[in-house]
Amino acid sequence: MLDLPKFKAAAVQAAPVYLDTDATIDKVCALIAEAAAHGATLIAFPEVFVAGYPYWSWVMNPIEGSPWFERLCRSAVEVPGPEVQRIQQAARTHGVHVVIGVNERSPTGIGTLYNTLLTIGPDGALLGRHRKLVPTWAEKLTWANGDASSLRVHKTAIGPLGSLACGENTNTLARFSLLAQGELVHVASYISLPVAPPDYDMAEAIRLRAAAHSFEGKVFTVVACSTVSEEIIEAMAATHPKSRELLSRRSSAFSGILGPDGRAIGEPLIDQEGIVYADIDLSRCIQPRQMHDITGHYNRFDIFDLRVDRRALAPARFRDDEVPDPGDCGDAAFPMALAAGQAGEGAQ
Repeated sequence: MLDLPKFKAAAVQAAPVYLDTDATIDKVCALIAEAAAHGATLIAFPEVFVAGYPYWSWVMNPIEGSPWFERLCRSAVEVPGPEVQRIQQAARTHGVHVVIGVNERSPTGIGTLYNTLLTIGPDGALLGRHRKLVPTWAEKLTWANGDASSLRVHKTAIGPLGSLACGENTNTLARFSLLAQGELVHVASYISLPVAPPDYDMAEAIRLRAAAHSFEGKVFTVVACSTVSEEIIEAMAATHPKSRELLSRRSSAFSGILGPDGRAIGEPLIDQEGIVYADIDLSRCIQPRQMHDITGHYNRFDIFDLRVDRRALAPARFRDDEVPDPGDCGDAAFPMALAAGQAGEGAQ
């Protein structure tokens, strides 16, 4: 008999302690504790919440922004690493699933950064590390491309869980590749982007993308977006006063939880810090698929053929006599180690 989970989800809308990794993780742990105390078993955090977004790339030229890039490199984290372990411990302490965005530094390249989403289980295990496939617009000055080795849906106690960062939620093929793996719960992590063109409503754009994924896939989408704190505004405005007006623009952040009909459950948050909660019943994903099941009967796989290359990319491949240690979750070895762990679980 099909028995689908029911649980409470939490979407965090907040600002990090800008480029202060330790202080931001303190805030993360406090927010995990707060959301867990309200009964949430899935807690979603914004894009690159640890420990901030490169707003300078939108308000400064590349030369002016270069010192800020160095600060970001110094505040970035390695995965796995001691900073991430603190978040894992908080997830384990409270028995919750956590999806959180971090600036990830390559262990083999101190100037190579990735916009990364981490998925952590209620036992503190690192279930997945997804690097944003394509940085958006000015973000290309900061982050390297990710690969599809982590374009995966995780089997969890709260159901099949997937995630994408910000503009990836506009990428139809990336979204479809998650739906095709049976995704029922989707986390969409965003940053507040008030520096978009004047006629662009960022909050509405986020809501629209989440609604599209929920309605097309008949899934629940948990949207977590950051806010722009006065600390961030002051940091950018110190040398570029005009950035204050840009970064203070309203309707730039949206966080909420949407059902498989594309509608928000409860009241979303616009611009203000806080946590949105919603009760999720995955059985609601069944009936709508009788009409549209785009990964099943409502498609033509004899016509359409999507192939996804999930081989991990690496700057070099070295052939040694020794067999790689499955416990080594280093850069290119991460997908191999993860797969080995999953295989071991299945054998039990």
